Amino acid sequence: MAALQGAVESTAPVSRLHEQRSFSLDDFPVPTGREEEWRFTPLRRLRGLHRSPTAGGKVSVAADAAPLVTAVHAQRGDQRLGAAFVPADRVSAQAFASFDDAMVITIPAETQADEPTVVSVRGESAEGTAFGHTLIEVGANARAAVVLDHSGSATYADNVEIVVGDGASLTVVSFQEWDDDAVHVSHHYATLGRDARLQHTAVTLGGSVVRLAPSVRYAGPGGDAELLGAYFADTGQHLEHRLFVDHAQRNCRSRVEYKGALQGDEAHTVWIGDVLIRAEAVGTDTYERNRNLLLTEGARADSVPNLEILTGEVVGAGHASTSGKLEDHHLFYLMARGIPLAEARRLVIRGFFAELIGKIGVPELRDRIADSIEAELATGTGGQRS
Repeated sequence: MAALQGAVESTAPVSRLHEQRSFSLDDFPVPTGREEEWRFTPLRRLRGLHRSPTAGGKVSVAADAAPLVTAVHAQRGDQRLGAAFVPADRVSAQAFASFDDAMVITIPAETQADEPTVVSVRGESAEGTAFGHTLIEVGANARAAVVLDHSGSATYADNVEIVVGDGASLTVVSFQEWDDDAVHVSHHYATLGRDARLQHTAVTLGGSVVRLAPSVRYAGPGGDAELLGAYFADTGQHLEHRLFVDHAQRNCRSRVEYKGALQGDEAHTVWIGDVLIRAEAVGTDTYERNRNLLLTEGARADSVPNLEILTGEVVGAGHASTSGKLEDHHLFYLMARGIPLAEARRLVIRGFFAELIGKIGVPELRDRIADSIEAELATGTGGQRS
């Protein structure tokens, strides 16, 4: 096996598409839509976020910190900001170059926070563009949960830095419940220390165009990352999730599970799951899965799992992706017991999401997420997204 590993190291270069990283906007050409990383995104609907956007947008960021957790606004130039990540595309670089102040959440070492810290991001108007930055720092052997709650109208781009110290455990839930006219492009960069654990959940329901890109990197062996996602797109809505898990340390684990439902003409979802296992990441255990329910004609789900393995010494590595309609036999089973068709559909869809929602590490949010999905179902296909 040693000979095989040596051959892999010398002949198999990393071929990931998004390896370029830089703080300089000039290092990222303006996307045209022909690039692999932008080919699914409706650039004409981004209101210039990918070019040279006009400032002046109004987005407020406030935090309700749990006991023992601090939440403060930090000005540009604070040495903590940008220390744990480098932007991976033009919009991310633009957001880092343009934000006025940042929200910094600090969980001291050994802290056991029993309540979630909630960061509320509220947009007042889709006119103009706003930029943001959030840093979440978790000290060694601490345990905490942070909720990023987005709502209102906005054209908004931001970066979220997540640093999980050795032996620490963090739960992050990013809830996108924007108004119908909102555009949001967000990058989440997580770094896990030795034996650290992260559960990151994206719940994307609102907005005209939402593109969320979570990435995970390991700074020490024994890290464990669980990336969960639930999304529901309706008429004219574009929801895109682009994940990257970079295994570069020994004996680390990752699990990715995203589920989505779509209804209405031109409802569009995109899920890209990229997992890279570098030559030095022996003992890696990874699996990613994406499932989509197409509830009406005219809806489209693109699902692309990618797995790149540069060592033969892994515990496990795999991926799965499915997209399809509701199973007739499930509906027939319920209707045969006197349940009307509309209610039978709701029950099946509720069951589709239930297991994933039950895994979310902030119990206080589970009912809210389930109720929001029920509300999406109740709207049917009548609403047209802008």
